[in-house]
Amino acid sequence: MENSTPADQERSQYILKELLTTGQVMVEKLAADLAVSPSTIRRALRDLETQGLLRRTHGGAVPVEPALYEPFRHVSSFGEQEQQCTAEKRQIGLAAAEMITDGEVVSIGAGTTTTQVARSLRHRKNITIVTNAVNIAMELSHRDDLKVFMSGGFLSPDWFALVGPVAIQSVSEMFVDKIFVGVDGIHPEHGLTTNYPDQAAIHRQMLRQARYRVVVADHRKLGVTGTTLIWPAREIDLLITDQGATKAALAPFLNKGIKVQKV
Repeated sequence: MENSTPADQERSQYILKELLTTGQVMVEKLAADLAVSPSTIRRALRDLETQGLLRRTHGGAVPVEPALYEPFRHVSSFGEQEQQCTAEKRQIGLAAAEMITDGEVVSIGAGTTTTQVARSLRHRKNITIVTNAVNIAMELSHRDDLKVFMSGGFLSPDWFALVGPVAIQSVSEMFVDKIFVGVDGIHPEHGLTTNYPDQAAIHRQMLRQARYRVVVADHRKLGVTGTTLIWPAREIDLLITDQGATKAALAPFLNKGIKVQKV
């Protein structure tokens, strides 16, 4: 934002964080929260809309819905999954993004929860993102302050994922500070699993290249076992899940020494 003051920037960051957390913001509430006039908030929303960071509505704003998903809206497994536990995935994505610091090299695997991690990277700079997800690369493509490295490979269209031997080879050439990976299930004994063997293979290689490994999974995935192993649960550094995760569901992970963050 040109000619913006530190106060303007702080206000914008607050608005975007609230939007990522709740999925909608209202002018009157933002004005009350920030102790400024509604006209100041409306001006901030206009500036953020100009930057493509939100879409204004009557009395507030909502997230921008990427046009690239439109052709897949009624046929993609991704679209169906994106509509499930939406608020929880936003919270998980926001918490995960808070872990990333300026200048890091970070892997983000394909998936709906990991997409929320990418969308939450609003105020991180000089980061290199390594991904096998076409949609994540597209959503971050407008960010001049980020570098995006995409794997090669064959396209798995339902999930916007690049898979296969070329994909595995390309990501094996880069070491990263952190990885954020989604799963179809995570079980304390059976590990991280998916129902898509080709995705398991590339995510496994991405996990090998990472110094710090984070699983992002909503409460529905806990204790579930998919058809294909990705990685042993004991070899992850952190599991980020949502408030829907019960003590009973988390206890087996904690008993195995797996660190859990509930958001």
